Amino acid sequence: MSNIQSPMSNRNFYITTPIYYINAKPHVGSAYTTIAADVLARYHRLLGDEVFFLTGTDENSQKNIEAAQKAGKGDCIQTYLDEMADIWQNTFKQLDITYTRFIRTTEADHHKAVEIFWKRVQEKGDIYLADYEGLYCPSCEAFLTPSDLENGLCPYHKKEPQKLIEKNYFFRATKYRDELLEYIEQHPDFIQPISRKNEVINYIKDFMVDISISRSTLEWGIPVPGDSTQRIYVWFDALINYLSGIGFGKDDANFEKWWGSVQHLVGKDIIKFHCALWPAMLLSAGLPLPQQVFAHGFFTVNGEKMSKSLDNVIDPNSIVEMYNNDTLRFFLLTEIHFGEDGDFSEERLKGRYEKALANELGNLVSRTLAMTENYLSGLVPEKIDGFVNQNNWQTYHNYIKHFSFHEALDLVWEIIRKANQFVEEQKPWVQAKEDKEALKKTLYILLETIRHIGLFLIPFMPNTSLKIFDQLGFESSYLSKPLDELSRWGGLEPGQKVIKKEILFPKK
Repeated sequence: MSNIQSPMSNRNFYITTPIYYINAKPHVGSAYTTIAADVLARYHRLLGDEVFFLTGTDENSQKNIEAAQKAGKGDCIQTYLDEMADIWQNTFKQLDITYTRFIRTTEADHHKAVEIFWKRVQEKGDIYLADYEGLYCPSCEAFLTPSDLENGLCPYHKKEPQKLIEKNYFFRATKYRDELLEYIEQHPDFIQPISRKNEVINYIKDFMVDISISRSTLEWGIPVPGDSTQRIYVWFDALINYLSGIGFGKDDANFEKWWGSVQHLVGKDIIKFHCALWPAMLLSAGLPLPQQVFAHGFFTVNGEKMSKSLDNVIDPNSIVEMYNNDTLRFFLLTEIHFGEDGDFSEERLKGRYEKALANELGNLVSRTLAMTENYLSGLVPEKIDGFVNQNNWQTYHNYIKHFSFHEALDLVWEIIRKANQFVEEQKPWVQAKEDKEALKKTLYILLETIRHIGLFLIPFMPNTSLKIFDQLGFESSYLSKPLDELSRWGGLEPGQKVIKKEILFPKK
């Protein structure tokens, strides 16, 4: 078999999530985006790429201040933010998220980066002071136009926006309309999926206006450089975390190393900020645009929107405690096609756990290892060709490259089902009595197929992969080898000792 390697291998890869409001604890929706980013980070590490994975918290939001006041900590907002940031970091630790940096927008380095960025844009002549009169959704923390509304309401929060009249600083976003449209046309993969791209193009063409980027009524947030009576609008501040997180304004070498390879993962509700406002800001500041922005959809819970009032907000920690991390990851990335809307159901999660994880994957590993121990004293037999091939790997790479996580996992499960069918066809328990040479061939194919399954699952179900490799008798250093070497058929050496240990997915 020839070498199998993604065309994107051995490069720098910079992946970001949105930074999260911390007016409440993490829920399964915020876990969804972060898990998807973690899959990509782990995948690129597997390829041998150098990875920077940024996530964090948006702490200059009015929502956070209101939450602090509601919690009785209005006089010690920073203490409230510190406590909530710890909760978010601990949750991501519990979810085994392998981020490189967790950024907080109350950090001094971020404040410095925002000030530098503001001054760059200001020196370009793209910031001006004017009266703002218009609509504002406090829940979105966004200024809206009548065209944004549905029946006079914010389309996401179903609330009537406030009417504001203030003297604010504005950013000349419209100055970059034509340049943005030209860039999007010349870079067809910049905005994904395609449905979101069309939405952004229509917005830029017909509805984009200069953006108010400060507020005179806020007491929290980063002061406008040179004007302490105004605070920088939270979105103008928050987007800059993608720069400050890798050293903008502090470590030029690190910033230059990573910025050219950045990919943003966002929810579809903030696509306009990331694909219209943010690129315009970068053009004004003289900085390259991101390689790609991918917007995933929303999901409901048992058919209903997640909300505190419906008491259906799912804590990801509760799912992990009941099952495990890998089960949550598997369910989210198979049940909900990344980029589309979907629905979360604990009943369907349980069904996928029992059928796909326990009965198909778990049973395949368990009985193959048991038969190898019982019939071959746990020793890997002589090599023989099998049914995981180069095309499988190339298809797998292509799916992940296009964020089609569910198709990558479907591919793996096709192999798992094929292996289980192979067991039923070959009947190794009969071969053990009648044809020992045929038995050896059968078990080598099954064991080596399981090794490949373990490799395929590293980005998606890392703990399961480690358990598989441990039972196949590999040391922890095994996965440090290049993927093009690991993914060749025949990686299991004859005579290697395998040991059946814990069941991967016990019955619940």
